[in-house]
Amino acid sequence: MSTGSGSQWFHRRGALAADGWESIVDDRMPGWQHTGIRIAELADGETLVLPYGGVEQLIVPLSGAFAVRYDTGKGEGTIALTGRSSVFAGPTDVLYLPPRARATITGLGRFAVATSPSGVARPVQHILADAAPAELRGGGAASREVHNFGTPGVLDAARLIVCEVITPASNWSSYPPHKHDEHVPGAETRLEEIYYFESAPTRGAAGGTADGAFGLFSAYSSPAGEIDIDAMVRTGDIALIPYGYHGPAVAAPGYDLYYLNVMAGPDPERAWLITDDPAHTWTRASWPSEGIDPRLPLADEGANR
Repeated sequence: MSTGSGSQWFHRRGALAADGWESIVDDRMPGWQHTGIRIAELADGETLVLPYGGVEQLIVPLSGAFAVRYDTGKGEGTIALTGRSSVFAGPTDVLYLPPRARATITGLGRFAVATSPSGVARPVQHILADAAPAELRGGGAASREVHNFGTPGVLDAARLIVCEVITPASNWSSYPPHKHDEHVPGAETRLEEIYYFESAPTRGAAGGTADGAFGLFSAYSSPAGEIDIDAMVRTGDIALIPYGYHGPAVAAPGYDLYYLNVMAGPDPERAWLITDDPAHTWTRASWPSEGIDPRLPLADEGANR
């Protein structure tokens, strides 16, 4: 059995800063092999060089718009990412780059780069915001909105599975708690997972600030390994899930919660197959009668945040 403390797997905003990036997660971290993430915020006219080497990359605008200049060795070009005003303003377009692509990104705003080690060439792909319609998942207080721009069926990647989830104030997501740390053909795949969080006062809130906005997140042990995270999460915080049950992610009253999920693993199939904690899977039965929270989707809610 593997072991790991909560402090090893949970990192506050800026704790992983290096080389002009606010946060970097990659295989240099002990116990981490299959996924990575980089977070940066650019002032107008600033440029960052993206990591070069044997990793596939998906560039996700969080707020703002960007231009990405790339050279794959077989072709080069510049892609304009339209982006969005905030993660609560609806889906964004994204850009996939194959391994050993050289690239720089310029713009004004905040962005993420999801990565996974790979030696398999896939084409450069600009996935437009409307190419992966919002999925409304769950029911009642477990309703959430999912943007599947980096999932199988939308993105042609070698290993990466990437999506983002918006949870409206007072709701729960990543629920029931679930795991994906065993290879069970047709039922469960082994996937490392990264959660990158943002939070903001919900539209029409009587008070609150972006700095004070928060949610809650938990992860706990499974037979595959020991993990213990019970954290208040704010914009820029990162949780790493090498194994174990994870969830819920809870949006505090008055504050909406966002997270970007980056997944990849050693199994031959690129699929998100999960196993619920059997103590809580029964809660799914109430969702059809409760229906989706009428606040969803939140496509219009982020314009002024």
